[in-house]
Amino acid sequence: MHAWPASEVPALPGQGRDLRIHDTATGGSITLDPGPVARIYVCGITPYDATHIGHAATYNAFDLVQRVWLDTKRQVHYVQNVTDVDDPLLERAERDGVDWAALAEQETELFREDMTALRMLPPRQYIGAVEAIPGIVPLVERLRDLGAAYELEGDTYFSVEADPHFGQVSHLDAAAMRLLSAERGGDPDRPGKKNPLDPMLWSAAREGEPSWDGGSLGRGRPGWHIECVAIALDHLGMGFDVQGGGSDLVFPHHEMGASHAQVLTGEFPMAKAYVHAGMVALHGEKMSKSKGNLVFVSRLRRDGVDPAAIRLALLAHHYRADWEWTDQVLQDAVTRLGHWRAAVSRPDGPSAEALVDEIREALANDLDAPAALAAVDRWTVTQEQQGGTDAGAPGIVSRAVDALLGVAL
Repeated sequence: MHAWPASEVPALPGQGRDLRIHDTATGGSITLDPGPVARIYVCGITPYDATHIGHAATYNAFDLVQRVWLDTKRQVHYVQNVTDVDDPLLERAERDGVDWAALAEQETELFREDMTALRMLPPRQYIGAVEAIPGIVPLVERLRDLGAAYELEGDTYFSVEADPHFGQVSHLDAAAMRLLSAERGGDPDRPGKKNPLDPMLWSAAREGEPSWDGGSLGRGRPGWHIECVAIALDHLGMGFDVQGGGSDLVFPHHEMGASHAQVLTGEFPMAKAYVHAGMVALHGEKMSKSKGNLVFVSRLRRDGVDPAAIRLALLAHHYRADWEWTDQVLQDAVTRLGHWRAAVSRPDGPSAEALVDEIREALANDLDAPAALAAVDRWTVTQEQQGGTDAGAPGIVSRAVDALLGVAL
């Protein structure tokens, strides 16, 4: 599966700072110190209705991570998956009377277009669950051989008790885990499971559903968590720098994935940092496909909204915050974009050296994009009210905003 084209990242004078970021697993801030190649895995979409503002906010956060690393002169090895076979996708396809694979490809292509428009840097590997199946089956078989998996009526489950570190990503109690498991794709009430929290590794073939050869597992399709584990281990290995996604993935997805990988490899932890973006609401409720309260990036673009304004609307909120999308949020971003573009269009301006330093420091401090935007706003006000004599400043500001914030002026 192919990703989307990369926009050019302008080179800036000087060098960025190492990223201090909030780690869900420890509950505190840690300074990431990757090697020459920083490794990041971000969980991708289930392509049955893409791309809403909640998606965009999440991928914007991890685009900033990449940009901070690139500014430190590192390379970035970024991997993202597409869950192109899963219950929600199959249910939507059946509801609409369309082929599930065609629906997945249609929505994945729309996602690519939206990411391109928003200047999100693409992953080096963009891998669908279906194409990962040949690598998933051996992992499930190995978990079974290790005694960490068991069969139940043809399905194969992972035993959470096989991982002594289970629970160290989310730090939730059993009751909270059980509730979230039921809400987020698990089946804690299924009779016969060793532990209600045990997640599906391989679902046996069911009538009317797609299935694949699972070797000794029989025909079926993979569970959600093992999909990401197979892709991450194949392309990044254990101990990669950042596991990322929305805060709704902390449990069960990232908790279960970590346990799968840790049992498979005997190593801990799967990732050095677990980083999660907040949720976006509309009309007082979390924006979600199940509720249907979605604002789509593609629809905004069709309505003539500049993608740079959409990106500025996202950047106006700290990535870990839960916030609400409103018409005013978008209007404020449109206004800000106009001021910025007018400021950098002048032949000279105030010195930009301190501004670049402020943007770098803000982003290194747990991706504080609102602080970075405020710094650019201050430079813009000075430009509007006083002007300046530095002929190179507008160009430097334009390149810095593009390179570090992904906004083309």
